[in-house]
Amino acid sequence: MKHSLPPLYVSHGSPMIALETSPAALFLDRLGPAVEAAFGRPKAVLVVSPHSSTRETMLLGGLRHEAIHDFGGFPQALYEQRYDAPGAPALAAEIARSLAGSGVAAQSVEASGLDHGIWTLMKRAWPGADLPVLPLTLVPNASPARQFALGEALSRWADEGVLIIGSGSLTHNLRRFFSSPNAHEGNRELPVSPDVAEFQEWVRARGAARDWEALIDYRRQAPHAALQHPTDEHWLPYYIAAGAGGRESPAVRIHASVDAGMLAMDAYAFGPQAARLAEALGEALPA
Repeated sequence: MKHSLPPLYVSHGSPMIALETSPAALFLDRLGPAVEAAFGRPKAVLVVSPHSSTRETMLLGGLRHEAIHDFGGFPQALYEQRYDAPGAPALAAEIARSLAGSGVAAQSVEASGLDHGIWTLMKRAWPGADLPVLPLTLVPNASPARQFALGEALSRWADEGVLIIGSGSLTHNLRRFFSSPNAHEGNRELPVSPDVAEFQEWVRARGAARDWEALIDYRRQAPHAALQHPTDEHWLPYYIAAGAGGRESPAVRIHASVDAGMLAMDAYAFGPQAARLAEALGEALPA
């Protein structure tokens, strides 16, 4: 029986997730096998990351992609990591045409490369690098409502075997992180800040209630929204994944953890098959 693939929002956090053994990294190790156990092998993985941003939606339709080390100040072992994966040029062109037909300005370009918001999570979930990857750029000045509408326009591709992933971070205040005397020294055992926990719970509860209007208006309604996201580019991919899942199904949290007490690494599945993936992961959290 054919099942639509549940779109996902996954927190990628630091590029070190490619090497570390944090709870979020170990979750990613199980994600790929769980997807395939529940739904079979995806035709391709379409990933939108805040680290590839453009003024207009673009699909990178290169024949092959390589990992881009778009960061500095990390151990040499991280720069030695590779992830060379096939692209999906024909699919990129087809999706671009379908988006344009839905009224979304989009184009396919002959460009290659996977930023760290894409290759680090793919390397954990599909380490064999043999699954076609299709990067979708983020338009960071588009509102949550527009991001959600883009997701809705992409939704048909979940029925065609394309796994849609929004890569970001549930909370992302790096100034706060680097100003903390202990957080950026690898201390993952710091107590979770109450404001982070409140934001996590608000997102979980609103998603479980299918309260998309509140989520879209998160800047005014979510507790401590500006503190968690001084700029919201790492949060916007949530709406693309949620829109692709549709308004009728609740968001299902499939992972929750916090790095250094302040960087929430939660992941969500959307659409009618979200609970099926949570069951496959063995990690359905209380609603």
